[in-house]
Amino acid sequence: MTARISFDLQASDGLARTGVISTPRGEIRTPAFMPVGTAATVKAMMPESVRATGADILLGNTYHLMLRPGAERIDRLGGLHRFMNWDRPILTDSGGFQVMSLAGLRKLTEQGVTFKSHIDGSRHELTPERSMEIQKLLGSDIVMCFDECPALPATEKAVAESMRLSMRWAQRSKDAFGDRPGHALFGIMQGGVTPELREESAEALRAIGFDGYAVGGLAVGEGQEAMFGVLDYAPGFLPQDKPRYLMGVGKPDDIVGAVKRGIDMMDCVLPSRSGRTGQVFTRRGVLNIKNARHQDDPRPLDEACGCPACRNYSRAYLHHVFRSQEIISSMLLTWHNLHYFQDIMAGMRDAIANARFAEWEAGFHAGRAEGDIEPL
Repeated sequence: MTARISFDLQASDGLARTGVISTPRGEIRTPAFMPVGTAATVKAMMPESVRATGADILLGNTYHLMLRPGAERIDRLGGLHRFMNWDRPILTDSGGFQVMSLAGLRKLTEQGVTFKSHIDGSRHELTPERSMEIQKLLGSDIVMCFDECPALPATEKAVAESMRLSMRWAQRSKDAFGDRPGHALFGIMQGGVTPELREESAEALRAIGFDGYAVGGLAVGEGQEAMFGVLDYAPGFLPQDKPRYLMGVGKPDDIVGAVKRGIDMMDCVLPSRSGRTGQVFTRRGVLNIKNARHQDDPRPLDEACGCPACRNYSRAYLHHVFRSQEIISSMLLTWHNLHYFQDIMAGMRDAIANARFAEWEAGFHAGRAEGDIEPL
């Protein structure tokens, strides 16, 4: 693959944008939601089923794949695309967020992070150079630079020191990535909830130069109001002609609010994780399929949804298989949730292209307000 990855910004409506990221493995329509395939699988889904929901790209996890089955093994077996039978684009995170979450099992230095595996306690080291090497072995189409992501709340001094370390690591990531036509490297903005630190981070990333830019360090405990507060200004610090990726987000209203503020790409485990626990996202809010109120209900989960769960099965059946702990429950509920999230993205793309995003957003919120959110 020798073609360069490019971004065509096709329309804007307010700060909301729609466009296409072109890669040798196919186009990614933006705004894009990326289902998470942590261990080379979107849990409870076949790859062709994920594609059928409307997904153009998946996310793979560097940390988990380096531990099991190992990046070198995946490379010997033909790369991550062949290994998991997904022939479209894959974005891999750098492993930084997962290492951060290990807390007492890690040691941070200027060089990188040494940590103990949560699987077997074995010791490993992740540096910007090793993260780039692993993602190259995996064959990632979009590679994320290695960063350090402090959990919030944290002092402004701690956030500033962490951000500046991440910017030094961003330069090392760029140097280690090299010139790889057909593959892209994204930088990650840090800086917590402080505008001056976010701007400093963005300036450092722009000086290095990346194919796309992520807004990192959010969805780590700060709450939606604080997250939206950052997104009110942070995307504006980044180049207009490059994709903007908000990492680890989120719930449907988080996604809509992020797109409204200029974000192009998102990922989250929520649709699949919720499907396995019986939480279902619909146009009228969130329902919990295990609740007794559904046991005699012949209706689909969502009358407006075209996924297999809604076309072919009743709430009563889905309640039954969930309560019976049948595997088909995870399959159908995950398929529905992923389909719903992709429907949201398609709706926003269409609305932005036709300059009616505000109208679409009002309808989205009104529909959810009419429904009832059930207790879990």
